[in-house]
Amino acid sequence: MWAFIHKFGSPKWFYAISARLEPWCWALAALALGVGTLWGLAVAPADYQQGESFRIIYVHVPAALLAQSIFVAMALSGLVFMVWKIKVADMAATVMAPFGAMMTFAALFSGAVWGIPTWGTWWEWDARLTSMLILLFLYLGVIALRGAFARRDSGARAASLLALVGVINIPIIKYSVEWWYTLHQSATFTLTSRPAMPASMWLPLLIMLVGFYSFFTALTLARTRSEIVKREGDKRWVRALVDKEL
Repeated sequence: MWAFIHKFGSPKWFYAISARLEPWCWALAALALGVGTLWGLAVAPADYQQGESFRIIYVHVPAALLAQSIFVAMALSGLVFMVWKIKVADMAATVMAPFGAMMTFAALFSGAVWGIPTWGTWWEWDARLTSMLILLFLYLGVIALRGAFARRDSGARAASLLALVGVINIPIIKYSVEWWYTLHQSATFTLTSRPAMPASMWLPLLIMLVGFYSFFTALTLARTRSEIVKREGDKRWVRALVDKEL
């Protein structure tokens, strides 16, 4: 296991394997997002209570779930970097943070748009909404900490520590609708219980989830490879790679 971890942490090995995986991830993302968008917007029936505004779910839910997943992945990458000093883990965490912040903003914005016809207001200091806003601030804090230190390693350790502390906000987001009285509805569907929606509604949502996560994976692989070239530019294999591409 340790041999695999250190092999996976080799920038040269990661660059090579990610180059093979990336096209497949892009293809899956394009297919799933295309099918999910068409199905969700044009084929799925309107909700009997919310009408056409229900269709925001096909962006809001994937963005919210992905925002939380990225933060957990970023915290785990930070832990790997701090414990085992694996540089690729820090590179991955570096490129995850901006996209995670974008997904958090997308979840908040789409939720606000959804809230106007559903709740009659675009914002309420609801437990779920407030904890998601805190998540956005945590992302921005992680990004800011990385640039606040003269030494890259110092910034990386500070950002990793904030991510590890901030990850406690994720279960708060998840269980906020159960712990407190909130306007926000409970989970639309889970892996452990039967969906409350008909299959014609939740299947396109599942496909959109696959598309969002595939897009994130492809983007992370691509940007981590760019970060490897940037940080390892003085290594012989990187110079040979650049010369070959030129």
